[in-house]
Amino acid sequence: MTQGITPLALAPLMADQLARFLETERSTRDRSDNTIRAYQADLLAFLAFIGGHHGTPALPATLGQLTQSDMRAFAAAERARGLSARSLARRMSATRSFIRWMSDRHGFDASRALAARNPRFARSLPRPLAVEQAQDLLNLAAEAHPEAWIAARDAAALTLLYGCGLRISEALSLNGADWPLREALTIRGKGGKERQVPVLPVARDAIAAYLDLCPYPLEREAALFRGARGGRLNPSVLDTAMRNLRQSLGLPASATPHALRHSFATHLLAAGGDLRTIQELLGHASLSTTQVYTGVDDAHLLTVYRAAHPRG
Repeated sequence: MTQGITPLALAPLMADQLARFLETERSTRDRSDNTIRAYQADLLAFLAFIGGHHGTPALPATLGQLTQSDMRAFAAAERARGLSARSLARRMSATRSFIRWMSDRHGFDASRALAARNPRFARSLPRPLAVEQAQDLLNLAAEAHPEAWIAARDAAALTLLYGCGLRISEALSLNGADWPLREALTIRGKGGKERQVPVLPVARDAIAAYLDLCPYPLEREAALFRGARGGRLNPSVLDTAMRNLRQSLGLPASATPHALRHSFATHLLAAGGDLRTIQELLGHASLSTTQVYTGVDDAHLLTVYRAAHPRG
């Protein structure tokens, strides 16, 4: 908060309205649990600030009186607290959506508050692995752990991330009933949206090799990828395995399990894949999210040009 402004408790009426808004977002716009939690934090921060800014807990009437100056003051306060430009852009977007929703329900004119522009931020480019680096990493994973079945498990899970472009949560949510993998895998992604992802033979073979060595029986309702004690594999275990692998191969800290998903998209694009298809494979709701990979490809081409050109 800005100096001299103390956040106030949320009024019961506004708490009720906030809960209704979040439920509307969840049910009608199919928002994921993580998105709802982020929106809740964003809006609690906004309403607390507005309450302190005006000296009284925020009410629907308060929102109807907001101006561009109020919105700019909130943005400045959040930046002063150290919120990143990207997080602030999301926070302001959630705030604008809530104000618009409240104006529809309570019949006030929100045009002055909504006229404030969202802060701009430079979208950072994904940092994929090179094709050779991805191959070396998967080869090493298959023999990196002293227990053969765990090494095979890690290699299979990482191969699935790279070969199908899955999020780590999507790969680790697979159950025994999903095996054997068909030509295409049905994945339930963010917001519960389903997509079909082709399965490469190399990914199917890696999982088969892991299951042959796994000491736990394959059960329809149990996890496909098991932890050392037989439970569902925790993402942090793969994070640790990836950290050890990148240290062995001298890869940068950006070489995380999620970087394999970035690598999947970037390598497809470099091989001639079209953005719409890649968007569908990744499960992106918006094409603009997928378009970031064109920047990666352009940056790579520029690096190669500068290195190879005789006057570079």
